Amino acid sequence: MGKFVECVPNFSEGRDVAKINAIVDAARSVPGVLVLDVEKDADHNRTVLTFIAPVETAADAMFAVTKKASQLIDLNHHKGEHPRMGATDVAPFIPVMESTIEDCIKLAEIAGERIGRELNIPVYLYDRAAKFEHRKDLAKVRKGQFEGLRAEIGTNPERVPDFGPNHIHPTAGAMAVGARNQIVNFNVNLATTDMEFAKGLAKKIRTSGGGLPALRAKEIFLESKGQVQMSTVLTDYHTTSIKRVMDELAKELAPKNIAVTGTELIGLTTQDAITDYAVEALKVQDFKKDEQVLETKLLKLLSSWQAAANLFVDALANTDPTPGGGSAGAVNGAMGCALGQMALGISLRSKKLDEAKKPAMRDLSERLGSHKVALQNCVAEDSASFDGFMEAMKIPKDNPERKVKMQAALKHAAEVPLKTARLASEALAGLQVCAAYVSPQVVSDYRSAGYQLETAIRCAAENVFINAEGLEDKAYAEKIVSEVKGYLPSSEAVKA
Repeated sequence: MGKFVECVPNFSEGRDVAKINAIVDAARSVPGVLVLDVEKDADHNRTVLTFIAPVETAADAMFAVTKKASQLIDLNHHKGEHPRMGATDVAPFIPVMESTIEDCIKLAEIAGERIGRELNIPVYLYDRAAKFEHRKDLAKVRKGQFEGLRAEIGTNPERVPDFGPNHIHPTAGAMAVGARNQIVNFNVNLATTDMEFAKGLAKKIRTSGGGLPALRAKEIFLESKGQVQMSTVLTDYHTTSIKRVMDELAKELAPKNIAVTGTELIGLTTQDAITDYAVEALKVQDFKKDEQVLETKLLKLLSSWQAAANLFVDALANTDPTPGGGSAGAVNGAMGCALGQMALGISLRSKKLDEAKKPAMRDLSERLGSHKVALQNCVAEDSASFDGFMEAMKIPKDNPERKVKMQAALKHAAEVPLKTARLASEALAGLQVCAAYVSPQVVSDYRSAGYQLETAIRCAAENVFINAEGLEDKAYAEKIVSEVKGYLPSSEAVKA
């Protein structure tokens, strides 16, 4: 399995669903992105988006959502309880699934530089990506919020951004881009309207006020509920757990007879943090997370490549309509790119390889990596396109929209395998260019990569053909059929 990172951008919009959906769609448009969660809050007027992406495309995805947010959100008209300085307020990269904090630091720098250069938004690197000690703390970076920073930037040397212009973006503000480990966003709702007490409580329990370590806390008044909320961030939940925060709050609330009316976990939370709470609350002795949590045990078994391969093969074998030939073709294409990358990587380590040939091989390996991710995206997209057609089929026959939606779904169902064929053909052409440079011990793998790509094209073409038959726009049908026929390879496509 390749390296993935978790991305959790926060946007200063929690009420306009159309704008939120447009930002989420911008993330989904980037190859390899898998949206995990969208948490919107009207009181905070803030949305937390969580997605994972391959290391190769994570910076592109963060740029895409930032660009869309900058087009849709105007900080001059934004009101909400949560502190903010930008349309995309904060954009952290978090290591998961074999990635490292070093990978995330590099991604923060790549994304931050591009955002500053192309979108003219000042960017501050924070947490593990920070270039300056005083910028490790997000609260210090965001001090003064949009309005305060607008007055200071350009005049205060400490507010010069790491990337982008030394002035505020007129509508999108500024943003913090960083790399960090997993945190827990945890809110506690209190049966009180006393903001003065809440302000003192927040200061008392947070790290900066001399309270619990690795804890940020701020008082917020929830207009919709008519009560105070203690908004906390556990920056290291191993140091300060959810249970410890609740115990500390209970100690301070008891003398005031203030009850906790409910709690909120914002966005996705690690299983460890929840398990730790249960273990502490129940006072479980000698608990072994890796061995005694059923889901953890199952996940370990299912996360191996062998298990994942078996799951997909079994899914193909059942009688459900998806996944089918189109998804299988995309998988073949992704495997072809992966095999090509492997063979090139091994060949590049050879001491016998001419130095002059290495740049072309490295370039091809990078392109194969991008195509692999795009083809992996086509796997799910192909199944989704068929599901879309089946949904259109369910519309009553006397509804005039049925035919229109069926044709649109059918067109999309033809376009996805066409994209698969196009990507596989481009990858195959790249393999041919570097075929003569491959080390003898991996020639069979390199040839196999070509055969996989050939198969991908042939499978994709069959799916284009069958979907094109049902299109009423015969000119368009003829066009896509002609295009996919141009991608069909000869049986001698790759010879090393």
